[in-house]
Amino acid sequence: MWKPALDDDAETLTGQLLAAMRRDIRAGVLEPGSRLPTHRDLAHRLGVAVGTVTAAYAQAVQQGLIEARVGRGSFVLAASAAEEKGDVILSYNVPPLEPAARHLTAALKSLRARRDLLDALNYVPVAGLEAHRGAAAAWLKRRCGFALADPGRMMITCGAQQATALVLGALAKPGETILTEAATFFGVKTLAHHVGYKLQGLAMDGEGLLPQALDRAAASGKARILYTLPTLQNPTGRIMGEQRRADIAKIARKRKLWIIEDDTFGAFAAGNAPPPLATFAPEQTVYISGLSKILAPGLRTAYLQTLDDDMREKIGQAIRATSLSLGGVGHLIASQWIDDGTADEIADAVTAEIRARNTLVRRKLDKLLEPEADRRCPHLWLPLPELDAERLTARAQRHGVQLTPPDAPIVNPALISGVRLCVGGDLSEPRLDAAVTMVADALIAGREERSLTLV
Repeated sequence: MWKPALDDDAETLTGQLLAAMRRDIRAGVLEPGSRLPTHRDLAHRLGVAVGTVTAAYAQAVQQGLIEARVGRGSFVLAASAAEEKGDVILSYNVPPLEPAARHLTAALKSLRARRDLLDALNYVPVAGLEAHRGAAAAWLKRRCGFALADPGRMMITCGAQQATALVLGALAKPGETILTEAATFFGVKTLAHHVGYKLQGLAMDGEGLLPQALDRAAASGKARILYTLPTLQNPTGRIMGEQRRADIAKIARKRKLWIIEDDTFGAFAAGNAPPPLATFAPEQTVYISGLSKILAPGLRTAYLQTLDDDMREKIGQAIRATSLSLGGVGHLIASQWIDDGTADEIADAVTAEIRARNTLVRRKLDKLLEPEADRRCPHLWLPLPELDAERLTARAQRHGVQLTPPDAPIVNPALISGVRLCVGGDLSEPRLDAAVTMVADALIAGREERSLTLV
């Protein structure tokens, strides 16, 4: 007797019906195994053409929401076919995308009424459109605690990875040494390999980078740049305390170091983390944040701020030389969402979902995981000896669970080793629960194997 409410923002009746089906399946209104009305019956109930229902059912089959049984009808599946066929991915650090997807159709619809749509479709200034930079500053102040966010000092880039590449291109030459934490974001390792930078991984503790390790490394004068993630450090999830940040800033001034602060995960720790490093040493810090981890990577929107005019000019030259401009449509959607409150709504939904998934994971692995700094962190760190980490990853892969390769984030294996678990992305609770159970069982099996070897 299912009669869905077609109140979605989809452009077509088919899209509205498909969205309603997806919504009611997730809400439990349509339970797994339940039989859907016939095409003709549902069309009559809704007052739509039979072809509309047929098209929606066909798309639902393609997306793995339902299955069509010849001669019997259409039935709701327990999980999407795509999920059942593929591995459980715990290696991609992306947010749950459903919160953003719910708002995308409405955003695209409203773009047609914007007076600045043509500006966004044209080549945009290298720093980004002024309105977008204003929205960015408001977002960074509100969600990341960056009180010094300044539209006049900001540049909008196509993701934090590009921002990092542009900054390093302005500061360093191939062959130069970049200081990082002992384990760091894999994208920086990839960039270093591509360009030819050398990375030097420094010792960490429960708050992240150790000031004394930084001071020793910088004392030689061979390194001029520090790349660091003070808030929800990737991969460990650690948060640098306020005094630690002040100490790092003091060393940077003394040693004349540039700080590249990656605050990509800052919005996940709103109200819990101290102000960004850039507030402690603004003249020597390039601040980078973005929306890929908290809203959706497909927006390709990140923010870069530096007080150094010469650096902004060098970055602008690099943009003009390689791409003329960095595009504006994704940035337009992002600024619209920030201005009308949608971005906050999406971010709140994402962090709530991440918190729930973290709770599930810690229920099974809590004593084995890095102590949590904030339950809204989308990645968890499982400290393990290097060989054990490799064995766990291989065993998980054989059972259909993809974990981050142990060596991916490691810069200095003498100082740290382990496995990162990411809890974002398109994960259902049953699949996540099964995957984490498998990880726990694999850890127990590994211990038993070592015990037998020792005997």
